[in-house]
Amino acid sequence: THRNRPLMEVTEADFDRIFEINVKAVFLMTRAVVPLMRGHGGGVILNIGSTAGIRPRPGLTWYNASKGAVNLVSRSLAVELAPDAIRVNCIAPVMGVTGLLEAFMGLPDTPENRAKFVATIPLGRLSTPEDVAGAAVYLASDEAGFVTGVVLEVDGGRTI
Repeated sequence: THRNRPLMEVTEADFDRIFEINVKAVFLMTRAVVPLMRGHGGGVILNIGSTAGIRPRPGLTWYNASKGAVNLVSRSLAVELAPDAIRVNCIAPVMGVTGLLEAFMGLPDTPENRAKFVATIPLGRLSTPEDVAGAAVYLASDEAGFVTGVVLEVDGGRTI
């Protein structure tokens, strides 16, 4: 990501890096795995979008746009790849307790600053890697065999 800051302070190099990591990576992964999945009679693709692509926050305009692209391309891939028995879904987590937390907040990681963000999440906490992993395990499982094109918000209610 880039640090939370006004959109006019984001350089073209920052913009290119954000889209290279978040959007072009999905393009390259798709080109690499779809032929293999077709050869095996199907498969599952899980992309990581973000609640930022659903309910954006100021200071992350270009990041929000890149994650919105990931959310939508996942749905588009689901439609196009369904005849090949390839399911495509997307996980859209809210800000989480990871090494990027301070960069996303755009503020020092203090209990007071965390509380400002937690106050916007109805379940009253930030996401954890385990929350995202649980969603991924479900979406990749046979139990989700008829689920495709979903952008699953793992957000404690943030996007409501």
